[in-house]
Amino acid sequence: MKIAVIIPAYKCKDQILTVLSAIPPLVSTIFVVDDSCPLNTGDYVTAHCKDPRVQVLRHTHNQGVGGAMCTGYKHGLAEDAEIFVKLDGDGQMDPSHIPRFVEPILDGRADYTKGNRFTSVEDLRKMPLIRLIGNLGLSFMNKLSSGYWKILDPTNGYTAIHRTALSLIPFEKISKRYFFESDFLFRLGLVGAKVVDIPVASRYADEISHLSPFKSLFEFSGKHLRNALKRLIYRYFLLDFNLASIEIVFGLFLVVFGLTYGGYNWWWSLVHQTFTSTGTVVLSSTALLMGLQLILAFLSFDMTLQPTEALQSRHNR
Repeated sequence: MKIAVIIPAYKCKDQILTVLSAIPPLVSTIFVVDDSCPLNTGDYVTAHCKDPRVQVLRHTHNQGVGGAMCTGYKHGLAEDAEIFVKLDGDGQMDPSHIPRFVEPILDGRADYTKGNRFTSVEDLRKMPLIRLIGNLGLSFMNKLSSGYWKILDPTNGYTAIHRTALSLIPFEKISKRYFFESDFLFRLGLVGAKVVDIPVASRYADEISHLSPFKSLFEFSGKHLRNALKRLIYRYFLLDFNLASIEIVFGLFLVVFGLTYGGYNWWWSLVHQTFTSTGTVVLSSTALLMGLQLILAFLSFDMTLQPTEALQSRHNR
């Protein structure tokens, strides 16, 4: 299969040539997308890189990593590439791992592969603590919004995808900034693509991080909740309606009722210096506990709904 590597290039001039030189021969085409880089990384690659596989694409205005990837994906689809690998230009991702990322796709076992930095305790120790905590928080929210509960490190940007799954993704709806990887997983979940983790070690050198983990944790929370709501409505009410649909509706209702009713009566008792009746306490606590049990039952069912067959296999059959 024809394999294309896409490298969003923004402020990575000092590392880009090293990254390009390490890309293995199995890759047919390399798209370097200069995302209106102030360091003119695209011009630097054109002047100093002699690899015939490299094509430099340019944005007149900065569009973010998502915009750069969409540009690369579109050019790769137009040139009939079949597997697309995302590789950062700052040296954090080791290009020698590319064969490991494309192998499950070549074998028809996956539509999308992504890096997983959480498989080794030694690798975790190398990760800055603030990044580790932020990534763990983002990982949980990403699982909820995408439905891929069994994968780890969903915010990892080292990925590969088959054109069958890629052709089902609406590029115009994908987030163009740093929420790109999370939003992409959400879209893959909607089309039922099979995702496989690839263990990789993190590499931290003198690269500049453009994203604060804690800032993104708060910034992305609303977007994850929005995607989670969309996924639940699409999967459990539009495409299907089953016992889990009832569990999540009644579960949320009982939790909201228990918290609202109990909270109001607690406030009333506090203001008027009176005791809350036993019946009120029992009613609010029972509703809250029953609601939590229904939500947990729903989550348990939701975690079992993982795609077991790749889209490309179904398409070929």
